Amino acid sequence: MEKRKIILCPNPYRDKDMHVAAQSKAILDEAGFETVVCLPFQKEGYGANMGLPIGQLPQEIKRADLLIAFGGDGTILHTSKIATQHNLPVLGVNIGTMGFIAELESGELELLRKLPKKEYTIENRSMLDITVTNGTQQTFHEIALNDAVVTKGAIARVIQISVCCDGVEATNFSGDGVIVCTPTGSTAYSMSAGGPIIEPSAKNLLMTPICAHAMLAKSVVLGPRRVVSIRVSKIGRHNAFLSVDGGRAYRLNPNDVITVKSSDRATRLVRLKDMSFFELLNRKFIDRQRY
Repeated sequence: MEKRKIILCPNPYRDKDMHVAAQSKAILDEAGFETVVCLPFQKEGYGANMGLPIGQLPQEIKRADLLIAFGGDGTILHTSKIATQHNLPVLGVNIGTMGFIAELESGELELLRKLPKKEYTIENRSMLDITVTNGTQQTFHEIALNDAVVTKGAIARVIQISVCCDGVEATNFSGDGVIVCTPTGSTAYSMSAGGPIIEPSAKNLLMTPICAHAMLAKSVVLGPRRVVSIRVSKIGRHNAFLSVDGGRAYRLNPNDVITVKSSDRATRLVRLKDMSFFELLNRKFIDRQRY
């Protein structure tokens, strides 16, 4: 029988000496898996003298059964895109600060021994489908596990934002920007901007204004089938940008329309621990603030 293949994706800026990835590889190799280490993004010179060969993610992922991401939430968000395209489950190991999406901490690697016994569950997390159009031409397309964020540039001036839901204007305000997120993303930037927390199984969309200069511009929880359209007017000499899952900013033009809707894809997260969403909230947010 062919061995099941697991790809290990350590963030080279977090797992600098590849210690956590190497420890995980030893556990999984002993358990009978085929393992390959691939970098989620490149860092010059990394891996040359680390004692572990580095594979190429686009090639290795084609016949993989599972991807393990080592880093913070940003690493998991980054790797979830290519994993989702191949319908591959993702297991997150936190080497960052919060690691809210991660299933394991770096000190819990022994729990990886549950994998060959199939003592785990798969949790589907809804994603966003984001496009930018200028007239009839599509200029940008991306999927997101967390959020799509429209913000002003570095100059301390507000931008005018119009948000429509299924073609009907939902709100119009001046401010620093607007966030449209999934339930997974509700505990990220949206929460910091005053938005509510939504448990992942709800599958709703959430629209949260950022520092809106308007009394009635509040967060709105939307149904999963709603289509959100965002226009930024009166940019003039100022800049507005779109960022998807905290990635590189895409500069917007005055006639651009940003459309956000639920994707037909879902990120498949591996769960090795029997922990409810509310226990996770307490552990990641409340318990950390006590110390």
